[in-house]
Amino acid sequence: MTRDTININDFIVLVEAANSDTDTIDSCRFDEPLIAVAFYGSGNVHLNMKNGDQNNEYDNTKGLAISFYADPTIECIHTVPANKPLECVLIATAPKNLQNLPNGEGELFTGLLNELVNPSDSYVEGPRFFMTPEMEQIVNNIFSNQYEGKAKMMFFRSQITALLSHFFWQLSNLETETINSTEREKLFQAKEILSQNLDAPPSLTELSRQIGLNTFKLKKEFKELFGVPVFKYLQNERMTKAHDLIRSKSATVQEAAWHVGYDSLSSFSNAFTKKFGFRPSEIKA
Repeated sequence: MTRDTININDFIVLVEAANSDTDTIDSCRFDEPLIAVAFYGSGNVHLNMKNGDQNNEYDNTKGLAISFYADPTIECIHTVPANKPLECVLIATAPKNLQNLPNGEGELFTGLLNELVNPSDSYVEGPRFFMTPEMEQIVNNIFSNQYEGKAKMMFFRSQITALLSHFFWQLSNLETETINSTEREKLFQAKEILSQNLDAPPSLTELSRQIGLNTFKLKKEFKELFGVPVFKYLQNERMTKAHDLIRSKSATVQEAAWHVGYDSLSSFSNAFTKKFGFRPSEIKA
């Protein structure tokens, strides 16, 4: 596992990646008590927050945003399965720094993550939810950037600020959400079905049948929960997957188009350009 540490104002940003044909196990500790928000852009990871004989275990997957408080007694053990590339961005700050954070960020932490600001234990789990497509795109941008030196730091600063803004906005919306837990689970299932079938996705009617939710509710509540209509989400996932395949040289432009369900290379290229602002042939590894 590689872990790059970046200091931005009073935030510590960890950019973590793992990609191996065998299981990867990695362990780390924090030097001081921290409040952290983590965004999983790729892969699946089993996370064990260990404190002596006490274990808090989680399975975190692509698209998930989590938050937690941990002090130096906590050992964070990551287990990444073979052939499941991991990309994770973790943004953390010490509780003592909250009053010094710019742009009212400290007030947001205190107001929306109060259980982490005033922890009751060495490890406290905060809210978790699936990211919007906009948040996923920011995480993808962080891992695919080609900047160096001061330009890279400027880029990271802007992306981290945007990511936190989206996180707190979604967190505030959770308090007024009207979707019940059963329907939320079905919508997450729909999201996963689409992500796993980019080359031949089910129709809206078939997707409704598979998850047991009528078409009207699927369209309405999917947009309410994830911030975009079903088709827009599918399109975003297709283009992001194609970008990753081409950037990593896992596929040619034509192969990437086929992989995400496009028979016409020109249609794929037009959709890709509309999404990213440049043609797929212009991607640099």
